[in-house]
Amino acid sequence: MPRNYSDKSPAAHQRLPGYKRDDEAWIRALLHRAETGVLATRWDEQPFATPTSYWFDEENHRIAFHSNIAGRMRANLERHPQAGFTVYEQGRYLPSNVALEFGVQYRSVMAFGPVEVVADPDESRRLLYGLLKKYFPEMEPGREYRPITDKELARTSVYVMKIEAWSGKENWHERADQSEAWPALDEKWFE
Repeated sequence: MPRNYSDKSPAAHQRLPGYKRDDEAWIRALLHRAETGVLATRWDEQPFATPTSYWFDEENHRIAFHSNIAGRMRANLERHPQAGFTVYEQGRYLPSNVALEFGVQYRSVMAFGPVEVVADPDESRRLLYGLLKKYFPEMEPGREYRPITDKELARTSVYVMKIEAWSGKENWHERADQSEAWPALDEKWFE
């Protein structure tokens, strides 16, 4: 029988509770180091998943990202500001001698909350510079590249997701479960 999720936080249940990571330091660390995220939005009943670069603004407990001034992302978020955001790391594929036990090593975080377009130009610049610093930590505006101009800022939508709920999940086992009722896999599959 399916669970009733209607009166719960989107981070309330996980199918495999043993994989759950609710250590906030672990969640924050993954949000800092993951390269990209996927933003889940919708237009009425049509869901959209958009890969995007992002910056975890830890001090303000928000995720910042950007897009063009007009487009699907902005239209969806203006119509339905509640969104989901996920980041993950992937390790090795894990073979098994049982079809349903094959797996993959992974770590992931899902965050949920409302997204808004940042209206203040100074805050937009701060967030965009945070994003640039994440991906190009050795480069400085005014030294290696021209600082953001008003014209460029006018062509960009900068967003923040206020994180209302989050959850982490990790499956980083060295091997998938194996069955003793079937011949063992050759060691070559584990190299």
